[in-house]
Amino acid sequence: MHDDDTTAPRRRPVPVLVAAAALLAVTGGWLAWHSTSGAAEPARTAPAPGPAASSAPSARPAPSGGDPSAPLAGKTVVIDPGHNPGNFSHAREIARQVDIGTKRKECDTTGTSTNSGYTEAAFTLDVSHRLRTLLRKLGATVVLTHDADRPFGPCIDERARIGNAAKADAVVSVHADGSGTGNRGFHVILPARVEDGAADTAAITGPSRALGQHIAREFAAATGTAPANYLGGGSGLDVRGDLGGLNLSTVPKVFVECGNMRDPKDAALLTDAAWRQKAAGGMAAGLRTYLRS
Repeated sequence: MHDDDTTAPRRRPVPVLVAAAALLAVTGGWLAWHSTSGAAEPARTAPAPGPAASSAPSARPAPSGGDPSAPLAGKTVVIDPGHNPGNFSHAREIARQVDIGTKRKECDTTGTSTNSGYTEAAFTLDVSHRLRTLLRKLGATVVLTHDADRPFGPCIDERARIGNAAKADAVVSVHADGSGTGNRGFHVILPARVEDGAADTAAITGPSRALGQHIAREFAAATGTAPANYLGGGSGLDVRGDLGGLNLSTVPKVFVECGNMRDPKDAALLTDAAWRQKAAGGMAAGLRTYLRS
């Protein structure tokens, strides 16, 4: 589910009881390029208390390893794990309105979940950790917008500012959708041309489309899953002008909706650790191709 998409009719709200099931995503090294992981399902416990949320960007660069011959040496990638496990306990804070250029929207949302209670916030953090490991192996400097190390958020405008402040060569916001049963597949959301208030995407629409096309192609190849059958005309691409995370970005950025958590067949993939490793591998391959083109 998109980080600031609270009005799309195909979304279903996450049950309140999911709050108790928010997961601590595992950290540490994962298997290398396009390999599958045997990691166990993350423990479904509430996140440990973190420091108070701040309105200042909280970029977390990771060293690239110093190998100038690495494929992505000198490149900076920002990974934006959609939502935060702590959002469930901070309904008032995430309901605060922020400016996304075209209008005002909620700071963030809880995201969606599978019918069995595996939350989008846990999924996105797990995949983001796997993606970070792969990109570091390729020599990239990696920044996460958060690591479940704060009580909630960051808000959608701050997420955009983190990518901008890092002068990222590319930003990927990791998500999973919450559409109806029978709606299957992944899609990549691209920024529309928006010039309104604080939003001006004129300079990033072209590069973002190229980034999205590379990721869509490699994601399909790595995971064996098809583009979404319910939007994008089978292209795996969807253009949106109502998402603050895209509207406020000044660097190439896309959202990757890895599948539909509300469809049982897609949910079976999203809850499988080996498939999540493939998803991370597909995104890493797309980023590599884009950044070296």
